[in-house]
Amino acid sequence: MRVRVVSCLALLTLGLAACNSSRTEAPVVAAASPMAAPMSAPGPSIVGPVLGSDGRCTGTAAGAATSIEPGITECDLVRLKGKPATDVLVGESGKGQREVQVLYSEPGGRELYFFVNNRLDRVVK
Repeated sequence: MRVRVVSCLALLTLGLAACNSSRTEAPVVAAASPMAAPMSAPGPSIVGPVLGSDGRCTGTAAGAATSIEPGITECDLVRLKGKPATDVLVGESGKGQREVQVLYSEPGGRELYFFVNNRLDRVVK
């Protein structure tokens, strides 16, 4: 036990003595390894044509949808409505998803369609 205490004191003394050394050289610091540039997150995975901010489709819709319901594509909505949208807002969510709001002003009121990654998420009438 006594040897252990003496050994600890000797190591402590050497450690403290190193802090008070008279060396004037800068401490040796390991060279920082160059970091690779962070990879940007891949964009949302979108299948099929989508609406541009002008309300036009970027391609021809497959036309599989027969009614307006959650899950249809942006271009299917325009095809089913039979006329261009009154207004279209295209953006990206904080989660990196494509978000589109499509407004139709109808004689009976307004309908707002919310799309996430080219799929109808919800409708506000």
